Amino acid sequence: MSDITLKDKSWLESEQLQLVLRILGRDGEEARVNGGAVRNAILGEPISDVDLSSTLLPEAAQARLEAEGIKVVPTGIEHGTITAIVDGRHFEITTLREDIETTGRHAVVKFGRDWERDALRRDLTMNALYCDGEGNIFDPLGGHEDLIARRVVFIGEAEERIREDYLRILRFFRFFAWYGSMRPDAAGLKACARLKQEISQLSVERVWSELKKLLAAPDPARALLWMRTAGVLTVVLPESEKWGIDLVPGLLRMEKELKWENDPLLRLISILPKLGEKVADLTKRLRLSGKEGERLVAWVNCPLPNAETSKNEFDKLLYSGDAIAMQDTLKMELARIATYEDSGLAGPIKKLLVRAIDWQRPEFPIKGRDLIAAGAEAGPELGKELSRLEAIWVDSDFMLDKVALLKA
Repeated sequence: MSDITLKDKSWLESEQLQLVLRILGRDGEEARVNGGAVRNAILGEPISDVDLSSTLLPEAAQARLEAEGIKVVPTGIEHGTITAIVDGRHFEITTLREDIETTGRHAVVKFGRDWERDALRRDLTMNALYCDGEGNIFDPLGGHEDLIARRVVFIGEAEERIREDYLRILRFFRFFAWYGSMRPDAAGLKACARLKQEISQLSVERVWSELKKLLAAPDPARALLWMRTAGVLTVVLPESEKWGIDLVPGLLRMEKELKWENDPLLRLISILPKLGEKVADLTKRLRLSGKEGERLVAWVNCPLPNAETSKNEFDKLLYSGDAIAMQDTLKMELARIATYEDSGLAGPIKKLLVRAIDWQRPEFPIKGRDLIAAGAEAGPELGKELSRLEAIWVDSDFMLDKVALLKA
């Protein structure tokens, strides 16, 4: 146990968390908060999930908690992990472990009671931190010092850690994006560069999940730069190879200036060429969700309006297209202007963007039944007439009502 105590322990003092720690820590057993919650608490950053480590075997931990009326879900009991649910709060609890065999994707573990051995199986020193219910920090590998200095460092030999799980290549850059400063650790960077081709062994779902978390960082620009330098970005996103990441800093400046929320998919768009075939390949290869894939395709197909486009013409584009895709297109144009130009082009594009964000799609006031009631016959000609009237309505800036359209 180190002599360091958390300054802010308010999150640690919740009744639900303290109850679980007390139950698991009785009769000579120990339970501590591990990893991300401790790391973020030290840095004074928001804490979301709170995970625990315990000396109890998973079945014993489950029995103890259930005896106290706490619901337990065996989320990964074969790997030593259960989840306790107290008043709607979830706490993932994992028995102390050490790796017996690793394949670069999966590990065979042995349960134990040694906190240092449990720490040694983790990836980065800043993730090998624990604290007890009173906020006392246990730091067996010197992770606290690295964390305060914002050094993202592998535990032990970087290449050995990566060979245990090749996803750690992407985690190295993801944690650098969120917590790193200055240059990445040289040994870690070299190991990632040497082993980058092994990323192909990973499931694409894991790859996209890590990449999306990296892109969600407040400022992922430096991490993306070093990924590109190490050749890792080309392995993960070959579509970006000849396109580059030049627009990322400009996009980040626009995000800050115009107070856009961090949007991982928009940041992905900034490093992709606007080519349908390449975007389709990426969507399929990384198995993006249907919603994510549709957004990328819509962006590819969305034309960039001229800065002098009239309100009526712009509204026509929004009506016939996709408002979100138009927003993405205009945001990319602002990123391009911020990156390459210092001109008055940004003002008109910003005005168009505001209109696209505020856009509410109007509803065409005529239905087929209205034409039939007016004497038209059902059939193919009815659809043509509806289309003709809709074009008239759009040209009127969506102003003509049902009566006027029926007269037409």
